Amino acid sequence: MDESPSSPAPRGAADLQLDADIGAVLRDRLPAVAAQTVAAVTEEVPSYAGGFSGTMGDNIEAAVQMALAGFLKLASGSRDSDPSTPHGPTLEGAYALGRGEARSGRSMDALLAAYRVGARVAWREMADAATKAGVAASTMARFAELVFAYIDELSAASVAGHTDELSTTGRVRERYLDRLARNLLSGASADVLAASAERADWPEPRTLTAVLLPAAQVRGVLSLLGSGTLRVGDELPGLEDSEELSLLLVPDMEGRDRRRLLRVLAGKHAVVGPPRPWLAARASYLRAARVVDLVPAPDPPAPLDTEDHLVDVVLGADPDALADLRTRVLEPLGELRPATAQRLGETLRSWLLHQGRRDDVAADLHVHAQTVRYRMGQLRDLYGDRLDDAQVVLELLLALHPPAGEDVVLPDDED
Repeated sequence: MDESPSSPAPRGAADLQLDADIGAVLRDRLPAVAAQTVAAVTEEVPSYAGGFSGTMGDNIEAAVQMALAGFLKLASGSRDSDPSTPHGPTLEGAYALGRGEARSGRSMDALLAAYRVGARVAWREMADAATKAGVAASTMARFAELVFAYIDELSAASVAGHTDELSTTGRVRERYLDRLARNLLSGASADVLAASAERADWPEPRTLTAVLLPAAQVRGVLSLLGSGTLRVGDELPGLEDSEELSLLLVPDMEGRDRRRLLRVLAGKHAVVGPPRPWLAARASYLRAARVVDLVPAPDPPAPLDTEDHLVDVVLGADPDALADLRTRVLEPLGELRPATAQRLGETLRSWLLHQGRRDDVAADLHVHAQTVRYRMGQLRDLYGDRLDDAQVVLELLLALHPPAGEDVVLPDDED
């Protein structure tokens, strides 16, 4: 805010010296002018309709009267050694008014409209009084210029206050939202999370869904998601190279909305966790992080839905246990040549998955049905009756499941 004598209103006041008697007449009209200004604003600016009643109305009317009194001091040349002295408090009040509008969640449109209405009404009433007091036409012209220069300065001060408040509260809220997201990732208690959400003025959703994606792609995705989406841009727990990834926690993306989320992520290397109650968002993140570690990114880029990789997550939960299981249940194949063991293992897996339907197994492996029969004869010799044991069948299916994103590669058939 420029409060120096070089700003427009003090400069204009230097060229306009109202007679003391005229100034007194105008000051006598201030209460009526202030009341009419407030009434006009209330009627013509919908955002303020009903908002200036009771004590609030009295306060606003007093503020308008103070602003008009400040203007008359300028117009009358009633300044001390510092010409900006009466002007400064008025600008400070306008600045505070702009900040108050931002805190109330209103844009500057309503306040600027109020200034325009106020300037029109104030000028009409004060010009009428000045004309009746015999002010010359040339003086009236300069008087009008000063009125609107003064209103422009008040408007500019309010805009500055509004901008500063949004900037300050925006940075503060961003910090609160970041703290909320990190509390969710750390598994903080429900009381801590509820307090964090309230402090950040963040509406609590039903669920949150974790989305991991390259940091460079976050801006474009965020523009297509709801404003309640939380973001963590670095130091993601439990992930190697986490500096290359960002996390989004997206509200209420279950059911049909999940399909919409996947469409938004089309063509991107994203991993989408399961929806979880918002207090349990950490579980969604941990699932997505596991799939990042277990499942290779597709080429061309496409989102990975963790719901399609639950088997990989289960089998990858304890790699040592899975390795021990494979060693034990695949021991009968251990004495064979590697190429033969691989072919028989693939045949056994297909046989178990297709419940012994030989033609289906042959189609799956692209071999003749007689080849399937021959190989299964070899496997019966190696495993015996254990192939009829449900527990052994389960263990074999787990042991023979290929690593995520990979196919079992068979050598050329030598049968």
